[in-house]
Amino acid sequence: MKITLTQLYERLFDEFGPQHWWPGRSPLEVMIGAVLVQNTAWSNVRHAIENLRDADLIDVHALYAVSTAELEELIRPAGYFRVKTRRLRALLAYLVEQYDGSLERMFTTALDTLREELLAVHGIGPETADSILLYAGELPAFVVDTYTHRVLARHGWIGFGADYHAIQDYFVQGLPEEVPLYNEFHALFVRLGKDFCRKSRPKCDVCPLGDWLPSGHPLEPDF
Repeated sequence: MKITLTQLYERLFDEFGPQHWWPGRSPLEVMIGAVLVQNTAWSNVRHAIENLRDADLIDVHALYAVSTAELEELIRPAGYFRVKTRRLRALLAYLVEQYDGSLERMFTTALDTLREELLAVHGIGPETADSILLYAGELPAFVVDTYTHRVLARHGWIGFGADYHAIQDYFVQGLPEEVPLYNEFHALFVRLGKDFCRKSRPKCDVCPLGDWLPSGHPLEPDF
């Protein structure tokens, strides 16, 4: 049976409803969170961002001026704090040097140009860059993550070996270019992946997409 992306979205939305993602009180918080959430749970990131709020550092120039040692201590709850401090400082340096710390100016840059700029920043890969563009800048960049890849591959809609850009193109070609849709769809995949389409021991028998699995579907538990 041919399943369209619209059908897939409607099935997930009917099951889970709106997800209200990405958490963050400002575009800068979203950008900080996009860096800190790499290889950790959002609950850990929340503690780190609360530390930055308590220190009154949710400001580009103020955060840029903080010492490396102080920043490491503040974001320690997010894990890999030394690595993430370097990445966050690289992003802040880019904002200050390229846009004088103005997110408004940054997000008026042409989407393709801005994406390339972000990818050139140390520690910013495609998923982080697109999360910044979509959730902080409200620009039409579809975010692909492990959950998205896993769900699509297990249902036979893409290959397990598909790369980030191939998966992103799959969505861009099959959906209208709408920021709210991109936002909600990605969040719904996160919900599905966490609750049902797990890396190991997936709950296919109760999954809202379980009836769309191909016969003899490969789960590839290590994926």
